Amino acid sequence: MWARNLLFVTVCLAGLAALGGLLSPVHKPPAARRVAEAPTAADLQAAVSRLNASFAPHAGPTSRAANLTIARRLSLALTGTIPSLAEIREFEAQPPDAAIDWWLAELLADRRSSDYLAERLARAFVGTQDGPFIVYRRRRFVSWLADQLHTNRPYDEIVAELIASDGLWTSKPATNFITVTIQPDAGKGPDANQLAARTSRAFLGVRLDCAECHDHPFSKWKQSDFQSLAGFFGQAANSLRGIRDADRPAEIDDPLSGEPKRITADVPFAADALPIDGTPRVRLAQWVTDARNKAFARAAVNRVWAQLFGRPLIEPIDDIPLADESGTDGTPEALAILADDFATHCYDLRRLISIIALSEPFAAESRVAGDDAAAADTLATTWNVFPLTRLRPEQVVGSLLQACSLATLDYQSHIVVRFFRAVGQAEFVKRYGDSGEEEFSPQGGTIPQRLLLMNGELVKDRTKENLVANAATQIGALASTDEKAVEIAYLACLTRRPTSAEMQHFVAKLAGTRGDDRRQQMEDLYWALVNSTEFSWNH
Repeated sequence: MWARNLLFVTVCLAGLAALGGLLSPVHKPPAARRVAEAPTAADLQAAVSRLNASFAPHAGPTSRAANLTIARRLSLALTGTIPSLAEIREFEAQPPDAAIDWWLAELLADRRSSDYLAERLARAFVGTQDGPFIVYRRRRFVSWLADQLHTNRPYDEIVAELIASDGLWTSKPATNFITVTIQPDAGKGPDANQLAARTSRAFLGVRLDCAECHDHPFSKWKQSDFQSLAGFFGQAANSLRGIRDADRPAEIDDPLSGEPKRITADVPFAADALPIDGTPRVRLAQWVTDARNKAFARAAVNRVWAQLFGRPLIEPIDDIPLADESGTDGTPEALAILADDFATHCYDLRRLISIIALSEPFAAESRVAGDDAAAADTLATTWNVFPLTRLRPEQVVGSLLQACSLATLDYQSHIVVRFFRAVGQAEFVKRYGDSGEEEFSPQGGTIPQRLLLMNGELVKDRTKENLVANAATQIGALASTDEKAVEIAYLACLTRRPTSAEMQHFVAKLAGTRGDDRRQQMEDLYWALVNSTEFSWNH
């Protein structure tokens, strides 16, 4: 009995402690300083013109891509899927010279875009590993981040909250930036070294962690630079009240001995932007996001550029050179133009996305005259052609599911449809191979990936005869002519109309077919389109 009473008292005390933590004053992240205002058309066009001018000296012979091609790029970049047939019809109903602007505005207002971009950013902020950062907590974090993006909260405020937040991860999802580094089984964490590495890479585009164990052999970074940055997280602790800065000297784990080491927090550059007052993490958050810290805006620009093009402006994405003593850094002028605009306009992510999406490099053709692949690769290095990039796993499966549905798969879809889509998508990405945090690194396709598309259950299920669920059967049954059936299949799968040769080939296959024979021909057509090289690439 005494043991039961003791357990009861312990639980009550723990509950009171947690309640007290929630009610007691906490260190709050910096309050919202401003609201990003929607740019006027003239202001946005002026910013786009400045960006275009930075590429003019290298202008090549390529032309502008077709509107449908640009719409496909935008959809893949902002939602991870191709446009649905219904969206294509609506897109083509717009005046041609206003269609891209309209489609961009539609996508930025679409909740799918917020969710998709949140997942992409979360990979840099908290990684993709399981373990202590279990699925529900990660989902809570991504959902919170998507909410911030959907309201177009200034990016600097989001990052500041990630670094400086206190509290429980349930009520303050931003604290999962800290809690993801806790190892409950080992009784360790938060890990100051891991947090410093993630802060420098994700928010500043600097690989300072290369100096974690010793001075960097090829760069100016010293081990002391890394350890001093980690010192800002050296007082972070987890308790029943959640994340707090403990009342003790800052400590980090020595990477060689594994023993705790006292450290004085300091920043490796832009020291004039470091405030004197505040808790360590609040000071760090203000330094990271200060306008004088140019690395912050440049890192964000490089990441958004990668999101839209599938390739960052500077590679690797988290290793952007800082200016030397002469003030030069060897980076493209476009990076400075976009970073200055981003910082000047309240770190408005939607504005940044819009400027890049409406620029000439984004609208350029991905091919050159004569289909000279070598020439296209050369021009892609100066962004005079749109670079060809292989679709990432989530883009492949997202496009596959959308192509096989005539209706738009979004938040208006039935909950059963959304559930099976989520399950099928997760299973496909797992088998296809998720590149995790390195998703913007150049990667080649693999034989198992091709086999999964050619012989996998998902492709089979989504292209086989099914009048209720599959577009191939529906098109074959409802299209008024064979030509219309082929055209609709091409639009749904490749976001373009067939060439004359393609039309002639597939119309001949469909001619005179009925019943099972016609359904089989439509299944074959769909299978061929989703297994084409064109389907698996952004171009």
